[in-house]
Amino acid sequence: MSPTSPANPGCPTRRLTTAQALVAFLARQYTERDGRRQRLISATWGIFGHGNVAGIGQALVEAGGGRSGGGNGGAGNGGAGNGAAHRMPYLQGRNEQAMVHAAVGYARQSGRLSAHAVTTSIGPGATNLVTGAALATINRLPVLLLPGDTFATRPADPVLQQLEVEYAGDVSVNDCLRPVSRYFDRITRPEALVPAALQAMRVLADPAGTGAVTLALPQDVQAEAYDWPEEFFAERDWHVRRPAPDAHELEAAVRAVRSARRPLIVAGGGVRHSAAEETLAAFTAATRIPVASTQAGKGALRHDHPADVGGIGHTGTATADELARTADLVIGVGTRFSDFTTASGTLFANPAVRFLHLNITGFDAHKLAALPLVADARAGLEALTAALAGRGYRVDPAYETEYTGAKEAWEERVEASFATPDPTARPTQTQVLGLLDALVTEDDILINAAGSLPGDLHKLWRTRSRDQYHVEYGYSCMGYEIPAAIGVLLAAEAHTPPRPVWALVGDGTYLMNPTEIVTAVQENLPLKLVVLQNHGYASIGGLSESVGAERFGTAYRHRDADGGFTGPPLPVDLAANAASLGMRVLRATTVDDLRTALSEARDAGGPTCVYVETETPDTVSGPPPAQAWWDVPVAETASRPAAVKAREEYDRQVAARRRHL
Repeated sequence: MSPTSPANPGCPTRRLTTAQALVAFLARQYTERDGRRQRLISATWGIFGHGNVAGIGQALVEAGGGRSGGGNGGAGNGGAGNGAAHRMPYLQGRNEQAMVHAAVGYARQSGRLSAHAVTTSIGPGATNLVTGAALATINRLPVLLLPGDTFATRPADPVLQQLEVEYAGDVSVNDCLRPVSRYFDRITRPEALVPAALQAMRVLADPAGTGAVTLALPQDVQAEAYDWPEEFFAERDWHVRRPAPDAHELEAAVRAVRSARRPLIVAGGGVRHSAAEETLAAFTAATRIPVASTQAGKGALRHDHPADVGGIGHTGTATADELARTADLVIGVGTRFSDFTTASGTLFANPAVRFLHLNITGFDAHKLAALPLVADARAGLEALTAALAGRGYRVDPAYETEYTGAKEAWEERVEASFATPDPTARPTQTQVLGLLDALVTEDDILINAAGSLPGDLHKLWRTRSRDQYHVEYGYSCMGYEIPAAIGVLLAAEAHTPPRPVWALVGDGTYLMNPTEIVTAVQENLPLKLVVLQNHGYASIGGLSESVGAERFGTAYRHRDADGGFTGPPLPVDLAANAASLGMRVLRATTVDDLRTALSEARDAGGPTCVYVETETPDTVSGPPPAQAWWDVPVAETASRPAAVKAREEYDRQVAARRRHL
C-alpha cells in the first residue's frame, strides 16, 4: 500500500528526490490552444557540473533521457514512473548561453506552445544563462532555466563557486537572473517545489507574460528525497488564452479606423505568436490598409501580397517609411514599437498622427499614447474586421494606388541589389542574399540576429511563408544564429521532407559562438550554415564611421606601425575551423561558385557550411541606405573633423524627434 501525504490525507505519495520529482512533473505538462495539445516542456538541454550532475543529471537518467526518449524510468519506489509518453529527452550542449538560444529558437518555431528546459551547474554555468534569459524575456519567448545553486543547508561556507555577500547570506550568483526572468524562485525545501513548479508553468504558458522562467535549485535540495503527492504527477493542461477585446475599446478602435484617410498597419511578432496571419490578410482584403512589418513581424504577409509594403523603421523600405511619415493612424498589431521601428521617435511625422495598438499586454498596448485594444492578435483582428464589415470602410483607391506603385518601385531597387552581372567576381553580401533568394522555397527558414545582415534582410528579403524569416532583433544577440537553428530544426524535424534551415552569420558573429556546431554534428541535424567573411564588424564599422568614430576597433587586421588596426587581414580560416568541428565545408570564391555551393548545401542531409569571402559593395550594387534615422548619440565636443561633422548631422536629425502624447 502506498504511503499517503500528510498535507493531503488519503492521497497516495511517491518517494523521489526533488530533481526526480521536477523532471517527472515537467514530462506531464501540456499546453492546449484551438484544440491542439502538445508537451509544454518537450526536452531538457544540459551541461553537467557538481551543481547538477547528481541531482537533475541523475533524474534525467531516471526519466529515460535520450533525444528520442530512449531508456526506462523505474516505476518502483525510487523511480519517476515514466512510461514512453512521459520520458524526458535530453540534449547535450556545449555552452550554457547557446543552450538557451537553442531553446528559444525551438519555442519560436513551436509558436510558443512548446518549450525546452535548460539545466546548468552552479557558478559560471548559471551566470552564463543571463544573456540567453534576457533575449528570451525581451522577445516574449518561453524557456525554463534550472541552474544549480549553492547549498541550502550551508554545511560549509563558502563552497566552491559561492559568491559571498557580506550584507545578505541568501544571495547567490543566480540572483543575476532575477531582472531578466518573468518568474524566479529558489527552491530551498523539497515541498516548496510544488507551488513554484505550478507558478513556473503558468508563466510559461501565459501569452501575455511569458519569457525566461528560473527555478534555482540548491545542489543538496536536488538530491533530497520527499514523499510527493501523486496528484502532483497527474497530466495537466495549460490552456493558452485568446482574450477578446473589450467592447468599449473595440468601438473606439472602429471609430479611429473609420476616420483615418492614410492608415498604416505595423505588424509585429504578436501576429506570428497568435497565428494571426490569415486573419490579418482578411482584414487587409476588406480595408486595403497597407501592412509594414517589424523584424519580428516580417512574414505576417507574404512579400508578394499587394498590401505588404515591407519592413519599417531604420532598416525598413522606402515604401513603408514614406507611408509612416504621412500616416494619420498607425495601427500596431503585436509590436513593442522599439526605437528601430519608430526611428527613435522621428518616423511618424504627420502632426495629426494617432496610434491604435492591438496587443495582448496592456503595457505594450498603451505605448505612444495609443488607443489600446488589449486582446489576442487574432481575436482582436477578427473582432475589428467584423465590426467594420457593416460600416463600409475601405481606404481611398488613390491611396492604394500610391502604395502599390511605391512597392513596385522598391522591388526594382531590390533587383538591382541582388543582380550579379559578373559571375566570376567575388560576391557582395547583398548578392549572397540574392542568390539565396533565387534558390529557396516557402519551406526554407532563415535565421539571423546581429550585424549588418538584419538591415539588409529587413529591407530586401522576400518572405514566402509565415515562419521563413527568423531574425532575432529584440536583443540583437551575436551568437544566437547557430544554436537557434538547432532549436528550429528540432521543432521542425517531424516535417517531411525536412525543412531547410539556414543560419546566416558574419565572421564576427561566428567567432562569438560556434560551439553548437558540435551539437549539430552529434545529432546529425541538416543545418545549413552560411559564413560571410568580411574581416571585421561590418555593421558597427559603418555605424562607427557615421558617428565620427572612424571605424576604430572594428576591423580584424594586424596592427600597423602606429599601433592601429590597418595592417593586412588576420590569417584566420573560419572554414577550416568549421571543418575541425565536424561540418562539411563548401568554399566559394565567385558568384558562380556560391550559386553551386548553396544549391549543394540545400540538398545536403547533414550539417553543411558554405564559406564565402564577400566584396565591399559600391553605391550601385550595395543595399539601399537607411530610409530612416536611428539615435546613437555623437560626441558633443571633439577635435577630429569626422566627429565634428557627425555631431552637426546628429543635431539636425534629433531636432525632428517628438513625443507622441
